[in-house]
Amino acid sequence: MDLTTTYLGLNLKSPLVPSAAAPLTENLDNIKLMEDSGAAAVVLHSIFEEQLEKEQYELHHHLTYGTETFAEALTYFPEPETFHVGPELYLDHIRSCKESVNIPIIASLNGNNIGGWTHFAKLIQEAGADALELNIYDIPTDMHTTGAQIEQNYLDILTAVKAEVSIPVALKLSPFFSNMAYMAKRFSDAGADGLVLFNRFYQPDIDIDELVVRPNILLSTPQAMRLPMRWIAILYGRIECDLASTSGIQHGKDALKMLMAGANITQICSVLLRHGIPYIRTLEQEIVHWMEENEYESVKQMQGSMSQIKCPNESAFERVQYMQGIQSYHPDSFTFAP
Repeated sequence: MDLTTTYLGLNLKSPLVPSAAAPLTENLDNIKLMEDSGAAAVVLHSIFEEQLEKEQYELHHHLTYGTETFAEALTYFPEPETFHVGPELYLDHIRSCKESVNIPIIASLNGNNIGGWTHFAKLIQEAGADALELNIYDIPTDMHTTGAQIEQNYLDILTAVKAEVSIPVALKLSPFFSNMAYMAKRFSDAGADGLVLFNRFYQPDIDIDELVVRPNILLSTPQAMRLPMRWIAILYGRIECDLASTSGIQHGKDALKMLMAGANITQICSVLLRHGIPYIRTLEQEIVHWMEENEYESVKQMQGSMSQIKCPNESAFERVQYMQGIQSYHPDSFTFAP
């Protein structure tokens, strides 16, 4: 059974790629276990724009504070408060991974401004990363910022990073564009080697006892794959760059659906947090078993076979699906209040 696929110019042994899953990918032993369990590549946890800025500001402060009084002050450096891995450690982690495993290592940058991204992207390339994923995580709240300005910011970040590195660059996107198809084409035309659909926005919660806002992490379920699957099916064959699916992959059949929609790879995270890293092998076995039963010989044979351009009824991925979905729901009984 031929499970090979290509993504960002990389030849991969299967479409199963652990995504930027901190804390799983912060540990080198976990990366080794991912390779042993069948992972085709690994997307490392993100280094955040705030980390780069924090390092720059604090380094300047602690190198200059007290320099005219006590020379010993030059030896005191801040301890990280929020981040587990600082910028230099991140680069060292890339080097260690490249020395220890044979699968491609994809680094990840997370932010919403150009800032220090371009310089650090170059350092990531020099550290040996095979590709770079730009996770543009932006929640616009300025009421004077237009949609066009937000879209241009994405394009500016992509263009600036592409100008600094020669390794492939993928964009990890949110679905919240006025016209996702239009923006996907613009990103592809601007040089993106791949699009990762879609980023998950973790929503805060309110603690009504302590009266504080707290983070609330909910692992994804198969329901979360519907949105990226739909857009991958719509974009497949219509733009030049590769497509990666993320969110909701819990079973081999979920990965199969994404591949049929047109994905080059399926990124996995929550399923590994639930069941452990060795579960990658279970997903692969489920894929192989289904392919054998349905007489598929390769992943490439099925890729895009259920995309919009291959579907006899192209409207199945558009508005008509909404109407048919509503009309097709027939509950067994209704309960009305007296």
